[in-house]
Amino acid sequence: MITRRDALVLALALNVAALGWPGFAARGEAAEPIRIGELNSYTTFPAFTVPYRNGWQMALDEINAAGGVLGRQIEVVSKDDGGKPADAVTVANELVSRDGAVLLFGTLLSNVGLAVADFAAQRKVPFIAAEPLTDSIVWEKGNAYTFRLRPGTYVQAAMLAEEAARLPAKRWATVAPNYEYGKSAVEAFKTLLSRARPDVEWVGEQWPALNKIDAGATVQALAALQPDAIFNVTFGTDLAKFVREGENRGLFENRVVASMLSGEPDWIDPLGAEAPEGWIVTGYPWYAIETPEHTAFRQAYMQRFQDYPRLGSVVGYTTMKAAAQAIEKAGSTDAEAIVQALRGMSMMSPLGQIEFRSVDQQSTMGTFVGTLTVQEEKPRMVDWRFGDGAAYLPDAAETAKLRASE
Repeated sequence: MITRRDALVLALALNVAALGWPGFAARGEAAEPIRIGELNSYTTFPAFTVPYRNGWQMALDEINAAGGVLGRQIEVVSKDDGGKPADAVTVANELVSRDGAVLLFGTLLSNVGLAVADFAAQRKVPFIAAEPLTDSIVWEKGNAYTFRLRPGTYVQAAMLAEEAARLPAKRWATVAPNYEYGKSAVEAFKTLLSRARPDVEWVGEQWPALNKIDAGATVQALAALQPDAIFNVTFGTDLAKFVREGENRGLFENRVVASMLSGEPDWIDPLGAEAPEGWIVTGYPWYAIETPEHTAFRQAYMQRFQDYPRLGSVVGYTTMKAAAQAIEKAGSTDAEAIVQALRGMSMMSPLGQIEFRSVDQQSTMGTFVGTLTVQEEKPRMVDWRFGDGAAYLPDAAETAKLRASE
């Protein structure tokens, strides 16, 4: 039987809990994990996204093993975006509305990333675009809620153009997938190489559909242009088909090829000994980077997964770490507080110190450029160098002109 005294004690306890007294609410809140939403093209591009998922899962386990964030564990709700903008927006909405995600991260394709960025702006939820490379996501179509981790097409094109400008080649042709990323990459490379070498002539372009390249027709069309050099932006299965057909038809003989992403093991390793030699590429020579932060990352990754890291692994790991650090810095899960914490935030990554620039919310993560070769039947980058993203990004004044008004 409940006595009058028991009833009074129970009523007091309920009133205290309702008022948010620390002894009750804080303990209740601490028991609830912080939910973060993640989406990517797992079924469409597993070569990149599976290592990427390994990376963020490793980072998540490290964070939670160290006590989580704000005294709470982090829970990631992960979903496939299907590689389609409309599907990605539906998934993003589910993650926020149904699953209670306080922050979104991920996406691979540029058109998908742009769609989720627009959703983030409309719903006012922080979004860390892990991989999309189009620069419009932080410049012309940038918004207050979207941050981008990887160096975009401008930085990678700048590094390739720097190398290409030293070559005698004057007649250039381009080949790129016919969607946002390909168009952004070609525009940046043409602008930057022409700026460095006004004597360069652009003799033609090929725009195969993503994942549907007709490699024979593409190679034949490029050969008919008789270029001195080719700028290539294909990746994934399109890259493999282009390389094989180009080698069979002699397209690359006595021609320079500057190729974006083709030094990344995610995309080039499936070719094995068939990988082209002599191409100037941006990529990730995981086997030769011996900085303390990268060595620690590589060893931990290989021990856990019994496999070597791809660039996707670095991207996933760093994005998860960035999300956790932003929430910790914000001191809450409030969207506006997280956005303010991310803007200008510095952090360590496996590739060194990076910062999310306040002017455009682009990280200063750098990339590697070098020459592709084959060693022991494996694709390898040689004579490579690392370029800090901060050294290649436009300065604050120029970026302000590129950045759309928010």
